[in-house]
Amino acid sequence: MIQHSPSAIGLDFGTTNSVLAVAQQPGEADMLLLDGPAAQSAVFRSALCLWEEEGEPLGLASEAGPWAIAEYLAFPQGSRFLQSFKSVAANASFEYASVFERRFRFEELGRLFLAKMAARARGALNGKTQRLVVGRPVEFAGSRPDEALARTRYDAMFGPLADEIHYVYEPIGAAFSYASRIADPATILVADFGGGTSDFSVVRIEAPGAARRCTPLGHAGVGIAGDRFDFRIVDHLVMPLLGKGGSYRSFDKVLDIPGGYFTDFADWSRLALMRNRRTMAELDKLRRVALEPAAIERMIAIIDQELGYQLYDAVGTLKRALSQSDIAEFRFEGAGLSIAAEVRRDAFEAWIAPDIAQMERAVDQALARAETNASAIDRVFLTGGTSLTPRVRRLFVERFGEDRIAAGGELTSIAHGLALIGQQDDIAAWAA
Repeated sequence: MIQHSPSAIGLDFGTTNSVLAVAQQPGEADMLLLDGPAAQSAVFRSALCLWEEEGEPLGLASEAGPWAIAEYLAFPQGSRFLQSFKSVAANASFEYASVFERRFRFEELGRLFLAKMAARARGALNGKTQRLVVGRPVEFAGSRPDEALARTRYDAMFGPLADEIHYVYEPIGAAFSYASRIADPATILVADFGGGTSDFSVVRIEAPGAARRCTPLGHAGVGIAGDRFDFRIVDHLVMPLLGKGGSYRSFDKVLDIPGGYFTDFADWSRLALMRNRRTMAELDKLRRVALEPAAIERMIAIIDQELGYQLYDAVGTLKRALSQSDIAEFRFEGAGLSIAAEVRRDAFEAWIAPDIAQMERAVDQALARAETNASAIDRVFLTGGTSLTPRVRRLFVERFGEDRIAAGGELTSIAHGLALIGQQDDIAAWAA
């Protein structure tokens, strides 16, 4: 039997979650539901779990998405749980991830993830599709992102999936999705807040039936988002108990413990990768000369016992609670460490204030590039999981007013819009 590929697939490959949409009928796109351990869902966690198993290629078995979480929780110390690996796409210093002494380049991790994702799509992604539209951030994550490198890695990752690959800014995908819900012409600011990046696009939407429904006017982005907020929480609540700010003795000198270990520990894309022979040996050497060796022992234990997911879950629980209440409790236990700390929302907002300021500057930049004043924006469409953070939403309410804020489909709007873009005859006009 010949399998007919859909006319277009939109893929939102996110730092935290990935989503697929399929467009087969003109002007319509449907979310693709993927099998999960408990139920089907359109949202598939951007995570991998690998473990050693005889008979498998390279001696490793793997799972992705919610299946990766289930495998990890069943056998944490015998597996490696990788998350937020999209964050290193534009990082030239990242050459490979060492997993059980085997090396994986970014595109190899990506292809493995996509293969596992496709396996849960009930055959919808078997073989090459005709046209695949992949979202990309306006600005990749990292302090000095190499966009050309990220594009090369993306090509190697996504190339085998389709006859045509097109990359489109993620907020433009969200703009197309929002346009499908409204009938009146409008100038909108799309603000997309994910796990690794925050992206902004000013778009003119015309009434249905127009020759061109959406016209991009200007874009800007910054390589920080929800994962940076997580970093702030870990930095304030966990790192002081793991040796941050401490010292070690070198001959007759007392020196500060290098900050790189703590930076890596609080970064979800790097934490699991710290469990390698060289890093663990360095930390053990540091433990022997540290003025507070017990703190370094706790860090070693968390890494060695693969407790990164539990820490991530505790941080996420706190963020969600603070989105609903002014006060919430952070709780984490494991590896001889027990933390129970009351956190006020205003304290959390003070921690992320530098990040909010960077986001606001990116909004200014998007408006300036679009040659549009804030007063000319009819609607602000907020999307992405981090847009649910009250301080993020308040940034736009204070500037544009509550009546101009729109939201919805926080985790699915980008993929939905990318699939709609895939139906456009002039798709090259949207390429980024």
